Amino acid sequence: MRFDMWYDKRVLVLAGRGRYEDPWHDHAATSYAVAVELESLGVEVRIRSTFAAAFALLDEVDLLVVNCGRGRPDPAFDGTDEQWQQAHADVDRYARSGRAILGLHQAANTFPDNPGWRSILGGRWIPGHSMHPPQSVATFTPAGVQPEGVDSAGIPPVAVHPVVDGLGPVVADDERYCALDVAETSQILLTTHHDGVDQPVAWISGGARAIYDGLGHGVESYASASRRRLLRREAMWLLGAPDSEVRAA
Repeated sequence: MRFDMWYDKRVLVLAGRGRYEDPWHDHAATSYAVAVELESLGVEVRIRSTFAAAFALLDEVDLLVVNCGRGRPDPAFDGTDEQWQQAHADVDRYARSGRAILGLHQAANTFPDNPGWRSILGGRWIPGHSMHPPQSVATFTPAGVQPEGVDSAGIPPVAVHPVVDGLGPVVADDERYCALDVAETSQILLTTHHDGVDQPVAWISGGARAIYDGLGHGVESYASASRRRLLRREAMWLLGAPDSEVRAA
């Protein structure tokens, strides 16, 4: 599906490397999978690794996709916090401008050296508290839709957002992030059920035009048609597609 009214939209995918990579995620491979799917919408997509200079490209794009992790902030490895201040100032300024951000999977655990990132994303992974069970084929349920035979725990029903309205369950071979720190102003899009609790794994941020989507650990996640459909809907909504087109995607 292409939404040709937005053919001139430009997307930048930031793929983790150096300061924002880790040995558990193949950010290059998943970034490529994301780019292929978003290009199917008719938008221009560029992938850049998280070199500090890549952040200067934000003035040229309409959607920033953050696909990177916590990495190693030790100065001897990839620069000091001070050397990265301009990169994070660019992200903060981009968010304040009202342009769109989509944070994927480890985006909840990236940019620990940017105190404003939690507010932009609408939540964060808390080291030593947040966790995930072993990766498996798992079901993720749109918020406001009650899974059959499961009692909701702690998440009240909400109006179904266009991104997930009519989407149905998302089934993917993925990690299920749990015990994330979610801002009260965030609107939950997707949950997963673990240890008797519906855990938020995707949401609309109240602090910026941003969506956090906790899926996407590996390329196997993007083999799922329902997961790819969720990704397309998120990008369309962030780029300003009418709600009716988002629901139809």
